[in-house]
Amino acid sequence: MMPYSPSGLFPSGRPPRPTYREPHPVSGAAIAAGATGTTAWLVIFGLLGGTFTGYAWWTLIAGALAWLVSLVLVRYGDRGVATGIAIVTAGGWSIAAAAVAVRWWTSGDWPLW
Repeated sequence: MMPYSPSGLFPSGRPPRPTYREPHPVSGAAIAAGATGTTAWLVIFGLLGGTFTGYAWWTLIAGALAWLVSLVLVRYGDRGVATGIAIVTAGGWSIAAAAVAVRWWTSGDWPLW
């Protein structure tokens, strides 16, 4: 004979289990805000470099600063904005790395020195 276990359809007399909720839930609007701001940030810093080498270094520096802001936001602020920042920064670094690789491949000289 199996012990009786309630299905949950009818109250069993026990108090319900506690529900834990995220204190700062991630929303699509927050991700979009972080992504938009970071895109503008990377474009502005990328335009500061007058040469290809300057573009690559400014993009690297701007991405590092953006990731520091993202880490602070993960701990103390809005995790959705931090996610948008991290995603766009990774994309911006990927574009810069691909451009450096193509320049290196075509010229045969390392472009960042």
